[in-house]
Amino acid sequence: MTGIDRIRQEAASCFAQLGFPTTRDEEWRFTSVAPIARTRFSPASAVLTGWSDGQLEEALCPTAEGFRMVFVNGRYSRKLSTRKPLHGLSAAPLRGGNGNIEVHLARYADYRNRAFVALNTANFEDGASIEIPARTIVAEPIHLVFLATGGDTPVASHPRTLIIVGADSHATVVESYLGRGPQYFTNAVTEIVAGNHSVVDHYKLQDEDERSFHVTTLHVELGPDASFSTHSISIGGGLVRNDVNTVLEQGTEATVNGFYLASGSQHIDNHTAIDHAQPHGTSHELYKGILGGRAAAVFNGRIVVRPGAQKTDAKQTNKNLLLSEDATINTKPELQIWADDVRCTHGATIGQLDPDAIFYLQSRGIGQEEARNLLTHAFARDIIDRIRVEPLRAHIERKLRERLHASRN
Repeated sequence: MTGIDRIRQEAASCFAQLGFPTTRDEEWRFTSVAPIARTRFSPASAVLTGWSDGQLEEALCPTAEGFRMVFVNGRYSRKLSTRKPLHGLSAAPLRGGNGNIEVHLARYADYRNRAFVALNTANFEDGASIEIPARTIVAEPIHLVFLATGGDTPVASHPRTLIIVGADSHATVVESYLGRGPQYFTNAVTEIVAGNHSVVDHYKLQDEDERSFHVTTLHVELGPDASFSTHSISIGGGLVRNDVNTVLEQGTEATVNGFYLASGSQHIDNHTAIDHAQPHGTSHELYKGILGGRAAAVFNGRIVVRPGAQKTDAKQTNKNLLLSEDATINTKPELQIWADDVRCTHGATIGQLDPDAIFYLQSRGIGQEEARNLLTHAFARDIIDRIRVEPLRAHIERKLRERLHASRN
């Protein structure tokens, strides 16, 4: 029995003991996963159905012609992938094996106390293993695409991603989670290990079918003086939960940003934890949400400053724009500080479009509906403009315009 097999067995045992979380658990107070718990899911097949050629082409394009690995219902698709050689990059499907898999896999994302991580660890069949050696600059984005397909019977997939970035290296990683059809559940886990003085830019786009379930956990371990940024964009899914956990060492700088757009009866929950384990760490966090219809969202952001983590500088902000009287947001920024020489701030805002701003635009000859769209789009641009991968940024802007236009009709 391999080390991974033993971890699988332990994770299965942990999930059997934990069970699915309920709203009695503080971390899940505002998000009920009862629809997932009561559904009997079968493993999803590796056959891609329900996608037109145009939809597939759009899904695969956000990083242009760079390195791309595509997974269909959690399994690697050689046919859809573009394994363009990149200097120093070692990449393989998890089932094919890659350098340090057993050393790192499932060592960071906590499956002993987190039910969905345990469920993924016990059931993942495939995923991506990316390894970048020390002192290597990967010039083009690494694009990981996870396509899901629903159908007549409920199916589930559990993609797994392991990314190891060596000391003094630089890489950009894009994860796209896209789906078509009803009755499917994507439960993904990504672990990123960044070495000393490394620079990692990470982006996650979630644009699943609005009849689907989507749960992901991103866990990041950062070495001393590393620089890490992540941008989580959620514009799809029916019931969505995103967990982002980042552990900072001495001198580490982390940027944790997110944007969520929900309408109809969508529910999007973002939970983040930034753990300042050592002194001289810096973190900046900004999450913004736009909610219309009867949509609901949750933001829970926790900053932890450990004893001895002096000279920590941390800032956390959550801003929400409600386009409907029936939309709801539960926001809870948190600071847990056990050091006395720190600078930490947090805050949250909830509001509607400013009537004075709308009136001003109308006085300049802009129609009311167009004025509302301009102000809404400007609210989102604060996050979108921070995306450095130009094709991805353009793709998200187009999706945003389409969604805002549809929500007005």
